[in-house]
Amino acid sequence: MSDEMIDHDTWNYSPPKLSKMPNVEVGHVSGLLPFDGVRNPGARSSKSHKIWFPYRTPANPWKPRLGICESAAEAAVAFDLLISPNTYDVRFQPLTVEFELDGKNRKYTHDLLVSYKCGSRQLIFVRNEESLKKPKTQREIDAICEATAPGAADTLLVVNASVYTRQRRENLFRMHYLLQESDPEADELVLKAAESLKTLWQMKDIFAEVDLPQRRAFRSCYRLVARKKLLANLDHVLLETSRVKVAA
Repeated sequence: MSDEMIDHDTWNYSPPKLSKMPNVEVGHVSGLLPFDGVRNPGARSSKSHKIWFPYRTPANPWKPRLGICESAAEAAVAFDLLISPNTYDVRFQPLTVEFELDGKNRKYTHDLLVSYKCGSRQLIFVRNEESLKKPKTQREIDAICEATAPGAADTLLVVNASVYTRQRRENLFRMHYLLQESDPEADELVLKAAESLKTLWQMKDIFAEVDLPQRRAFRSCYRLVARKKLLANLDHVLLETSRVKVAA
């Protein structure tokens, strides 16, 4: 028998099981409001991407607050909400409920709670398409809804994470990031140029029509797509060669 050790990846192609480690705790950061969820989802995982990022909402007078998401899909849903002009606030891991499912007592912490400027509030349940097709998942959703206090939110929205393709997730991340920049002059010039073009086809067609550095115009296009002033296919990488058009 050989005593040679064989590397895990040469014989077992499944992700290696990692020992449980404590959650990553972010200490005080000057100018950044702390994470305010009831549960910190920032543990090491070989199955999902844990994402930390600063975000701003009118509820915090636009001061940056730390958000933590348990997966890339959950973060994409959050970015989609945060770039919407109708959103007043987004909270991560806002509350935990206890319920019984298949004879076992369980706990569930809601993924997101969004408050809209109209005053309504909505809890968000994010799960991939394969999981949502399972009868057990539907029983779980029903039990969670029943266990959640009526005053916690007006509705619970189930989101199919599979609709957030990798390209869409990347585009939403960049749009959220670039919306943190304020450049109303460039945004106005770029939008006017796009509206004046009779043959607008690709994003780069706008660049020649504005007296701005291409980098500045490109970043403005991202913000205009985020604000739905320009339309583009977010399931493709958003580049200067992307097909864009002015929203009606």
